[in-house]
Amino acid sequence: MTHQYDLLVITGPTASGKTLLAASVASVLGGEIISADSRQVYRGMDIGTGKDYGDYFVDGQPIKYHLVDIVDAGYRYSVFEYQRDFLKVYDDLRSRSVVPVVCGGSGMYLDSVISGYRLLPVPVNEDLRKELSGKSLTELKVILSGFKTLHNNTDADTVKRAVRAIEIEVYHSEQSAGEVTFPVIRPLLTAVSYEREERRRRISDRLHERLKNGMIEEVERLLSKGVTEETLLYYGLEYKFIMNYIAGRMTYEEMHRSLETAIHQFAKRQMTWFRGMERRGVEIHWIDSTLSPAAKTGFIAELWERGRNR
Repeated sequence: MTHQYDLLVITGPTASGKTLLAASVASVLGGEIISADSRQVYRGMDIGTGKDYGDYFVDGQPIKYHLVDIVDAGYRYSVFEYQRDFLKVYDDLRSRSVVPVVCGGSGMYLDSVISGYRLLPVPVNEDLRKELSGKSLTELKVILSGFKTLHNNTDADTVKRAVRAIEIEVYHSEQSAGEVTFPVIRPLLTAVSYEREERRRRISDRLHERLKNGMIEEVERLLSKGVTEETLLYYGLEYKFIMNYIAGRMTYEEMHRSLETAIHQFAKRQMTWFRGMERRGVEIHWIDSTLSPAAKTGFIAELWERGRNR
């Protein structure tokens, strides 16, 4: 039996209940979940990344998930590694006739498998780094804007990240086009849609709960295990602001307020990314957040089943 789709994607902005929904859908369709979260790959980073392990149980039965807790905190896992690891899991699920259900909201991770763009493990270019040293972030962004196609869409919000982005573009420009292949995947994209104010309320409520449930202590544990301050700042959001609080650079109130604002801004960037995908012709089936959990699950399952015999 043929099927219109090879991959089911359940995404949406942060705090939209993706994991619980993905587990429910996977249970109905006989699927397994492949995480597309750039920080849930790290062991020991649980509260700050929103690993709600209980969400992977449906009616008391565990739903198998992949690409969560696969590297130690302190390591810097790349999009190239994600694409490579995703393919291993994807091929295994397809060989077992299991529905691959991608769940997450990390734009680069999703894009790397939905668009299937060519990614290469990019080595450090010392000569280029010397050439770029001393340039301001503004100057680096001008250089970056000169490339026709950006293979690294991560925010170039620091000099270090901008230099790395240029390094990636220069490397890609020097490689032959056919060096790395990626299978053509036909994804069914779904996303939960919340009104702006409801999304903001959910984010604020979740942040309050995480702080109450030990998120600061989690960052302290990571530090005690040897994860550097620089790496925690690199991980961003919760880890960046709590690190600054622990280091005495912010009061608790400043940390809480700044982190809340940063997460709201992150959710806004996620929505911008989704709209950008739609402008490029990618169809996203938006799900009304006011539907019951069962109705959301049924809606997605029906979309998937409609793809049969096409």
